[in-house]
Order: sequence, then structure tokens, then C-alpha cells
Amino acid sequence: MAELTLENTPDRSRDRRDPNAVLKAMAGFGIALTFIVVAAGAYTRLADAGLGCPDWPGCYGYLTVPQTESEIASAEALYPSTPVESYKAWWEMGHRYVAGSLLLLVFAMFVLAFKGRKEHTPIGLLSALLLIISCQAAFGAWTVTLKLWPQVVTAHLLGGFTTLSLIWLIFVRQGGARQLTTGLQAPTVLKRLALIVVVLQIALGGWVSSNYAALACWNFPACDATYVPNLELSQGFNLLQDVGPNYLGGLMESDARKTIHWIHRLGALVVLSVLVPLMVQVYRENRSLAVTIGLVLAAQIGLGILNVVWALPLINATLHNVVGALLLLTIVTVNFAPSLHRNA
Repeated sequence: MAELTLENTPDRSRDRRDPNAVLKAMAGFGIALTFIVVAAGAYTRLADAGLGCPDWPGCYGYLTVPQTESEIASAEALYPSTPVESYKAWWEMGHRYVAGSLLLLVFAMFVLAFKGRKEHTPIGLLSALLLIISCQAAFGAWTVTLKLWPQVVTAHLLGGFTTLSLIWLIFVRQGGARQLTTGLQAPTVLKRLALIVVVLQIALGGWVSSNYAALACWNFPACDATYVPNLELSQGFNLLQDVGPNYLGGLMESDARKTIHWIHRLGALVVLSVLVPLMVQVYRENRSLAVTIGLVLAAQIGLGILNVVWALPLINATLHNVVGALLLLTIVTVNFAPSLHRNA
């Protein structure tokens, strides 16, 4: 039996100062914070509060929402075409406050990783994350100044999902979520294909939302009582829409919105056809992750159907965004966790 000496006694105080352990805890908190950002952003968009504050980064020239009668009068004099709606303005500012908190957290993680870079901290992932969040701030500003231009709104959504994916990978890199990542093998063609189709489907979902096409088809599984709707692909996926008009409520014609909605539904079938065989493959490597993929996929499809059947209730539609983010994380894990563990 080995003799316990000062040399082999665990130094718990040193463990507490371990930058990798601290980064893992910070990344775990960052994941929760990013989910709040994603949910708040989705709710803000769905509640038509994306222009709740007509300027950026403040709100009607204030750091908070105008409250007093004099502040509201001053705000409405400054922006006469956008009267103050406190409910919408607070959702917009709340989203900005949480996103700003996330930026500060990631910057603190970057500083810690840079100081402890000899401890194998994920400086590369954190650098990419800091860059993406900085770009997100710019897209947040353009979302307001370009009046919800669909291209910017969709890119802002994808940036938020990218942020969540990166901070999740940092958490995994530091030893988190072992139950979901142990035993995973190197990516296969099917795994890469799953990542591509899920990302494309998320982009389609963002395009549906930013063009207000979620209720373009009023029934399910048909679209306006037909399975062959009149599709206007060139209009529905026109990426050269004018910059300048106010896109609140959407500017596309009915058939163009119907086209976007219907293609998103077809995209869901493609995702399902790819993820079912993926679950079979992953089940041989990590049963917990395979089951998680199945549960999240089922929830996402169910929420998407209920969006139509229940006429887009805000909570349900917001959950559709959040569960979509969860689905992306499972597929990101399948593809990138094995290499992160090898480099740990």
C-alpha cells in the first residue's frame, strides 16, 4: 500500500485554482446564459418587439426604457413615427442586457485562458467565440437600423446558434457532458450530412420567421387544403430584397410566404430521413446521446406542428427555437466531441 506523503497528497487548493476547472464552470454558466439569449431573442422577434427600441444600443436615447411622462414625451419627439410601447421596449432591452452580460463572461473566459494557456486551455475556441459574439453585436445593431431586414435577422439567429455551439464545445473540451460524449467515434459521412441538413433547416426556420411566414399555411399536414401549393421560389427566396423599408410584419406576397413555409416543412422531412439512420449509428457508440437526439427531434417536430395547429402561440414558438438549438448541439457533439477529447 502506497505511503501517503506530502508529494502525493492531492492539493485541493491548487485544483480550485486550476484554470481548466474554472473555465468549465464558466462555460456551463455561459451555456445557460446563451440559452436565455436565444429564447429572449426568439420571443422578442415573435412578439413583434424587434423594433421596440428604434435606436441602438440605447432605447430612444436612454440607457433604459423611458419611464416618466417627460422621458416618454422626449422619446416620442425624437422618434415621432415610433411611439413608446414599454412592453416591447423592455423585451428588446432585456435581450440586449443579457447578450451584453454574455459578452463580458466570454471576455473574462478569454483573459483566463490566455493567462493559463500553458494549462492547455481552449484559446482557439475562445478566440472564435469572442469574434462571433462581437459580430453578433454588429448584427444586433443592424437588425434595428435596417428595420428587421430578413437577411440580417436570419444571420443574427445563425450567429446566436453558432455562439451556443462554440461555448458548448468549450464545456465539452474542459471535460463536461462525459455521459453524452464518451465512446463517440470519428465523424462519418452520415454525421457530416446530419450537421449540414440541420444547419440548413435552422436557416430556413430563420427565413420563415424573419419573413413572417409561420402561418402562411393555415392547416396541417396540407397547406391551405392542398399538398401541391403554388410555389414562388424566386420571390420566396429573393436574397436581394431592398434595404430600407420597415420589414415588421413582412412585405412578401402570400404565395411567396407560402413557398418559404412549405419548403421548411419539406426540410423537416429531409432532417428526419437523415437523423433516423444517424441515431442508429450513434446508438452503437453512445446510447445516451442517441436517445437524446431522438427525444429532441420528436419534440422539435411536435412543436413545429403545434405552431400551425395552435396558430403560433408565443411560448410554443419560442420553445421551437430553443429545442432547435438543443438539436443542433446534439449534432455538433456527434461531429466534434471525439476530436476535442483527443486533444484534451
